[in-house]
Amino acid sequence: MSNKSSVEPITQQYVIPGTDFTRAGEASSKVKTILKRLGYDPDAIRRVAIAMYEGEINMVIHAHGGTAKVEIFPDRVEIALCDQGPGISDVSKAMEEGYSTAPDEVRALGFGAGMGLPNMKKCSDDMRVHSIIGKGTDVYMTIRVRGTGN
Repeated sequence: MSNKSSVEPITQQYVIPGTDFTRAGEASSKVKTILKRLGYDPDAIRRVAIAMYEGEINMVIHAHGGTAKVEIFPDRVEIALCDQGPGISDVSKAMEEGYSTAPDEVRALGFGAGMGLPNMKKCSDDMRVHSIIGKGTDVYMTIRVRGTGN
């Protein structure tokens, strides 16, 4: 997370449960509610919710869960999604729409279509992926927002 502002952010931290598709999306839903309450721009809220949801699903599918840290500033939302999964062997390839390493049973549930990272990138103003095979993956996203903020 960066420190681009002297305003103290609203900080939220969530544990993303692994292999539980029924709870995937809870963190993004909670952040969406906070942003609505604070009066943020609806488009920014949508982008934050999509980016976080896609990240949560990726952690459930590939990493048996992880953590999400969200910092809400008046002008931006910063999200750090971290897991201790298998890591991504080819981040460039994983960024391609339609590329997926999800198992067939996950695809049968309607997940794993290979749009997670590409959708996260589309919804973010800045996104960095740091992955180490056998150690895990960290995704950092910044989404600029308009509206009243905190």
